[in-house]
Amino acid sequence: MKVVQELVQYFDRRGQLTRKQIHALLEQGFLAGEAPNTMLELGDQIGASYYFRVKGNPEGQVWGTGTYTGDSNVATAAIHAGLVKAGEVVVVKATVVQPLPKYQGSNLHGITSHDFGRYGTAYKLSAI
Repeated sequence: MKVVQELVQYFDRRGQLTRKQIHALLEQGFLAGEAPNTMLELGDQIGASYYFRVKGNPEGQVWGTGTYTGDSNVATAAIHAGLVKAGEVVVVKATVVQPLPKYQGSNLHGITSHDFGRYGTAYKLSAI
């Protein structure tokens, strides 16, 4: 699974995969693994992207808006970002990004995220 994800990431970064091709890989079960609780262990390589099956969980802690700290709960951040509802399962794309000097909290989609200062890792979530 990891090798397939690395190949897809390589071609996706270069704009060489269409949405239709990505969906075909997802439907065949070749692309998305279960979402980790946080992105801490995956946050070393800025620009790296991962596809995850996420079940919306409103109970986790989240810091930031749009760009989340690496220790923010992925399933809760996905609700906050409007990508999934509580209890629903979807596939999202998580991209490791340059950490921000400051994270602004907000209340979106029933989830309250918190402010935070500098943090070592960060990620963004997007729909597939």
